[in-house]
Amino acid sequence: MKTARLHRNLLFCSVALALSVPVGALAQQAEAASADPAPAGQESQGDPATLDTVVVTGVRGSMARAIELKRESGTVQDSISALELGKFPDDNVADSLSHITGVSISRTAGGEGQKVSVRGLGPEYTLTTFNGRILATDGAGRDFAYDVLPADVISGADVVKGAQASLSEGAIGGLINLRSASPFDQDGQQGVIRLEGDRNQMSELDGHKFSATYSNLFADNTLGVLLGVVYGKRKDRTDIAGNDGGWSRNADPNDESWLWGNTWGGAIDPNGNGELDEDEYGLIAPGQFRVGSILEEKKRRALSAKIEWRPSNSFKLTLDGLKTRLDSPQVGYQQSYYPLFAPGRWSDMTIQNGIVTGFTMDNPDPEMRLNPELLNMTEHRVVDTDLYGANAEWKVSDDLTLTGDVYRSTSKRYSGGQDTYVVLRMNQPNVARIELSGGAVPNVTALFDDGRQLANGLANGQFGGSDFNTHYMELRGDNIVDEITGGTLGGKWYVGRFAMDDLHFGVTATDRKKTRDLINNTLNGGADYYSGDNAINVGALGGNVLSHSFTLPNFMRGVNADFPRTFLAFDVPNYLNQLAAYNGNARPGGGTYDFANAAPQWNPLESYRVSEDTKAAYVQADFSGERWSADVGVRFVKTRTTAEAWDAPILSITENGAFNYTANYAEPTAIRQDGDYSYVLPAGNFTWRFTDDLQLRLGAAKTMARPPVDKLAPTNTTASVSWGEFTQIYGGNVDLKPYEAKQGDVSLEWYFSENSIFNVAVFYKRIENQLTTSWEPGQDIGVGPIVDADGNPITTGPTLFNVMRPINGDYAKVRGIEAGLQHFWENGFGFRAQYTRNWSKSFVGDQERPLEGIAPSVYSLGLMYEKGPWSLGATADRTDGFVTAINVLGEGYNEQADAITWLTAHVSYRFNDRFSLSLEGRNLLDEAQTYSINGNPLLSQGYYRYGRGVNLGLSYRF
Repeated sequence: MKTARLHRNLLFCSVALALSVPVGALAQQAEAASADPAPAGQESQGDPATLDTVVVTGVRGSMARAIELKRESGTVQDSISALELGKFPDDNVADSLSHITGVSISRTAGGEGQKVSVRGLGPEYTLTTFNGRILATDGAGRDFAYDVLPADVISGADVVKGAQASLSEGAIGGLINLRSASPFDQDGQQGVIRLEGDRNQMSELDGHKFSATYSNLFADNTLGVLLGVVYGKRKDRTDIAGNDGGWSRNADPNDESWLWGNTWGGAIDPNGNGELDEDEYGLIAPGQFRVGSILEEKKRRALSAKIEWRPSNSFKLTLDGLKTRLDSPQVGYQQSYYPLFAPGRWSDMTIQNGIVTGFTMDNPDPEMRLNPELLNMTEHRVVDTDLYGANAEWKVSDDLTLTGDVYRSTSKRYSGGQDTYVVLRMNQPNVARIELSGGAVPNVTALFDDGRQLANGLANGQFGGSDFNTHYMELRGDNIVDEITGGTLGGKWYVGRFAMDDLHFGVTATDRKKTRDLINNTLNGGADYYSGDNAINVGALGGNVLSHSFTLPNFMRGVNADFPRTFLAFDVPNYLNQLAAYNGNARPGGGTYDFANAAPQWNPLESYRVSEDTKAAYVQADFSGERWSADVGVRFVKTRTTAEAWDAPILSITENGAFNYTANYAEPTAIRQDGDYSYVLPAGNFTWRFTDDLQLRLGAAKTMARPPVDKLAPTNTTASVSWGEFTQIYGGNVDLKPYEAKQGDVSLEWYFSENSIFNVAVFYKRIENQLTTSWEPGQDIGVGPIVDADGNPITTGPTLFNVMRPINGDYAKVRGIEAGLQHFWENGFGFRAQYTRNWSKSFVGDQERPLEGIAPSVYSLGLMYEKGPWSLGATADRTDGFVTAINVLGEGYNEQADAITWLTAHVSYRFNDRFSLSLEGRNLLDEAQTYSINGNPLLSQGYYRYGRGVNLGLSYRF
């Protein structure tokens, strides 16, 4: 009953396990119903009608349990529960959460939900826990990647939007607690085995999954055991397009945010007079773009176990563990185009509303023509996530209950030096034309001097190794280890006087250590070792580096543009072997080739060590009357942070060719920073029950969310120098303050019939110290003139850099409204609908900016039918466009994610008590996620198409 009690009063905080009443809102056993009386004014948990409602299975039962959790919670929350033992509503936890009012998600390869935002606030404002314990993450920050966790190990999830003193701190948008099942949720032996197969109609790739869950009670029902296992394998494909370095924009003397521009080849000059004329101020043109597809073979394994011992009514001991592995290597085949402007490189330009929409590249200089490139990207992502814990609850007396909880959560990913970004560059003379199409990819045509055409030549196998040279070869990857050790000691004391029911108190201690070691070959110049004057003709390498050409089914279908849609494939390991075999040959730039000089090395400038030691204490009093209940409390938090990184100034920059530079660094020196902060976080909630079915909630609190871990490390990088973008990016520093917010909620909930609810809520948050990005163009960071290979200066004066760094903004305001409606009729039909609208803005100095990562509106509609053996339903979730990055081309030029609607549907049939069959569909509208600058289709920033997927499942219950 641990999980159930968690939901009843304190909603999933591990500290609250000691403080919650012994009867859970989702109690599955009648014996637990009489353990403790309900507070005055609330329906008794032992009421038989409530139990009859809760034990309903399937979609209706899941939604009934969610409503009960919402109704009995102490603050504003929404929940979702398993359909039955070991079966979550969706294959991915994030996808299920997206149906909850105010929740939106971002997707990874194959369209799978990965990151979660609540009430429009991004993942960095959200804290994810599992049974009240913080989950370690394999990313650079704190936001949890839900794709590492199979949905089969989850029995429920709660999204807490309000705040209570007894809940873990660290969330402003929402606290998401994932719950595992208890063996005491079921009577005696229960088990389910499931086999599933899926197919994506775009990629025509298949997958399969096996899962099993077993639960039983022993020793006269005092010992419960629950075991789970998952193994899945699926192939995904994602078609992508976007900017590989961004758009170019001329300097604008009238725009203080863009006085220097970013046209590294010189100001875009349509009239060719060599001057920046007034009508050319701020002119925008294509810089770099790419198109291709990412293929992924995703394998998941998970083992879960829970042992609960209840030798008496006064003591309970729970040991539980979770171990998962996500093995999802990716291979991306792409074609890249780098038509950056340089004097004499473009002709016959067309301009529309300040944007160069077309130009011809016919300069015979090999460095000035268009040189189409083959790009092969691989990502080695193997993530091991473990969580082990022990929890004891002791009812010392009728009035006092104590709880202790300890846990260890780890996430490990070792990808250092195993990821690749490898480019082969076409070397044949050609005349090319680039035209913006208004779609994800520009029109690209190229006619070679020997009569071959780019698109037809690739499709007909007319190009081979001799048509390409070696170019860029980045070997990279990071090793990330996140380790969290936590402990909690809490208590609940029954007072029963002066309208006070219970007094909750407790202390927690959390120690988090996160390390990142970046291993690549950019710092030592290895990525450019085979480029420029030192390029090797691929035909001279032998070994069939270019293995074959291929065309992917349904590739970029729906993108109405003229560009090559056939790929030349090359195998990166074979390519690296051939380069190693080329050792000893003369380099055109002098010396001989040595493959070891291009090998990946530890990059100290983007590696870090961050440790956090947090202590917290809280006290919370619960009150109730005939028609009301309330809680008021305060949480005190103190965190000490230590961050270590390394720095190395640039000594010189060498130009190897057009848009090809090497930075020479001084020896790195260690940097250590120490910081600490303390917060007092008061919170209060009040619920008034007009009737048994209508209640009003009020909530107010001060909350906080810590900066992403990587933002606390004093790292910096100038890696963009290699392609001519002189930008220094600082990772952060330990003195960045946590976000803090003063927030309020008002929620009206009407439970107008069984399993039905109408609710509307308004919320307000004033966020202080929100993180934003500072853009400081044209800075002298101490780098002298650019030199040639012999060390002779090419430029005069210092080399100016654009400097980007994370900073604490002044403040932000978020206000919004959310509404939900859910109803089931007796004939089996039902629906649910939800809508959330945000109005938000942030302030930095005197500037008002949009708050990044906040979707202005999120809404969904679900229709369902469930009666007898049949269950059918369809849900459409829509997220409106929102700003993802500000001032990407100067003040007011913001990158935004465009609106997307995700449609899912399911049908299932239960043959008998043991066998059932299900069919599910994902992304039935075949939507693509697109990004743009200010919503302008001519300024496309990104395109991700996942395709439509179907899943067929067979279950056997015993």
